[in-house]
Amino acid sequence: MKALAQAPAPHARDMNAPSICFVGLENLPALAPEFRQHVMGGAQLQQTLLAKGLARRGWRVSMVVADYGQPEGAQWEGVRTYRAYGFQAGLPVLRFLHPRWTSVWSAMRRADAQLYYVSCAGMLIGEVAMYARHRGRRSIFRIAHDNDCQPDKLLIPYWRDKWLYRYGLRRSDLILAQSASQRWAMQRNYQRDSLVVPSLVEAVGSVLQLATRDTDVLWISNIRSFKRPDLALELARQNPSITVRLIGGTQPGEKQYYQQIQREAAQVPNVLFDGQQPYEAVNERLAHTRVFINTSDSEGFPNTYLQAWARGTPVVAFFDPDGVIAREGLGEIVHSVEEMGEAVRRLLTEPRLWSELSRRCQDYVASKHGETALAAYADALGALAAAAE
Repeated sequence: MKALAQAPAPHARDMNAPSICFVGLENLPALAPEFRQHVMGGAQLQQTLLAKGLARRGWRVSMVVADYGQPEGAQWEGVRTYRAYGFQAGLPVLRFLHPRWTSVWSAMRRADAQLYYVSCAGMLIGEVAMYARHRGRRSIFRIAHDNDCQPDKLLIPYWRDKWLYRYGLRRSDLILAQSASQRWAMQRNYQRDSLVVPSLVEAVGSVLQLATRDTDVLWISNIRSFKRPDLALELARQNPSITVRLIGGTQPGEKQYYQQIQREAAQVPNVLFDGQQPYEAVNERLAHTRVFINTSDSEGFPNTYLQAWARGTPVVAFFDPDGVIAREGLGEIVHSVEEMGEAVRRLLTEPRLWSELSRRCQDYVASKHGETALAAYADALGALAAAAE
C-alpha cells in the first residue's frame, strides 16, 4: 500500500474557514486510490467530488468513513478522514448501537464541523441529524435516488431504519436534490422543500473521435435487478454485429443475481463481461466507447451519464432525468430494447450525427456540471455554515 498523506496540523488551515464533514461510510474507495478495489457507487463519488472541490476553495473538509485499515486522520487532497467501524465489527443485532452508532458519533465529534453532510436514504441520516441537533450544528441530506423521495419504493429493508430516515428528513436543515422531479416528489411525499443543485463531474482533456474508439456499446452499473442488465444482454442478442460490454460489481443480497447475469453473458458471443472495475478503468473505457446505454427501471441522476458526456459519449437510455437528454440533444431516449437497438445502430453508422451529439455532450457538461455547479454548492453550504456560527 502506498504511504498515506497525514492530515496537516490545525494551524496549517484557516481555522476561521467554514467547516464541513461528509458522513459516508463507503466513501474511502472514491477518495483514496489505494482502496479503489472496494465497491463504490454514485453517491460516494458525488460526496467525494464535492469534498475535494470545497477543500480547493479553502474549506476545512473532513469525512467519516468505515475502517478499511487506513490510519486515523489520514488525508487525501485536503480531505481529512476519521474512522468509524469496520463492516464486520460487532455482534448481530447489538452492533446496531455498538460499534456502529457509537463509532459514527465519535468520529463526527472528532471532526468537529459546523456542517454534517449525508446522502442516500437509510438510518444514517437519522443518526447525523440527531447528532447535529444535539450539538447545535447543521445537517444536510442529499437525495441520491428518485426512490429516496417515494415512501413505497424506499430501498430500506428494516422498519427501524425507515423510521430513522423519516426522522432525519424532518430534522435536516437543508435537503439537496439532483432534479426538479426529485424536488417535487420530496415536497409531495414528505412535505420538505429542497434545493436543486447539479451533480458534479471531473473535467477531462481531449476526447476521441468515433473512428478511433474500440467499444461499440457500454453498460455500467452495480449488477442489481432494478438496473436491468438482462436488457443489455437482450440488446446484444438482437444485434449480433454489435459488441456490448458490461461493467459492474455486486451488492449485498445481489450475489446470486450477479452470478446469473455473468453466466448468461458468457453465452452471448458479442458480450464482454468485465465485472467490477476501478474508477479510473471505467473512465478510460468510457473514453473509448461509442455509445453508452442505460436500461435501469429507476435512477437518480446517473453519474455514468456525466462521465460519458464529459468524454463526448452519447447516451441511449430509458431514463431521462428532467428530460435533459431529449432537451439538450445528449443522445436518444427509447422505450424498448428494439428502439434501443435502432438508436444504437443509427449512432454507430452516422458519423456526422454522432459527432454533433458528442459535441453537445461536452458543451453541456462544461456549462452545467463543472465549476458552476461547485459554486452553487459552495454558496448554499456557505450560507448554512454562516447561520451555524
